[in-house]
Amino acid sequence: MPEQMKPYLPSAFLLFLILYLGVQALTGQRGLLSGGERDALLAKREAQLAHLTEQRRDLEVRVRYLRTESLSKDLLEERARAVLGFADPRDYVVRLSAPVAHNPDAIQTS
Repeated sequence: MPEQMKPYLPSAFLLFLILYLGVQALTGQRGLLSGGERDALLAKREAQLAHLTEQRRDLEVRVRYLRTESLSKDLLEERARAVLGFADPRDYVVRLSAPVAHNPDAIQTS
């Protein structure tokens, strides 16, 4: 019996290999049927990139106004108040004690 099966073993192995590769081509991580998942991930990453790009532009503008050649007194005063926690004696300070919502997707900046 084993002598009769000997010529079929390479053919059976090749058939199994072709089937395995075919299934992986359809359902694998980079398969034809997983295109929707890749498109959704791409859209999510593009939205994240747009958000980070906008945030970077804002920070670049703030840094530009804090340089000595183009110093904005209003921005400097705002940053000093935010960092030091001081207020002008002429300002009305309203303290709010609202619960802070936790958003895991939000990017925290220091």
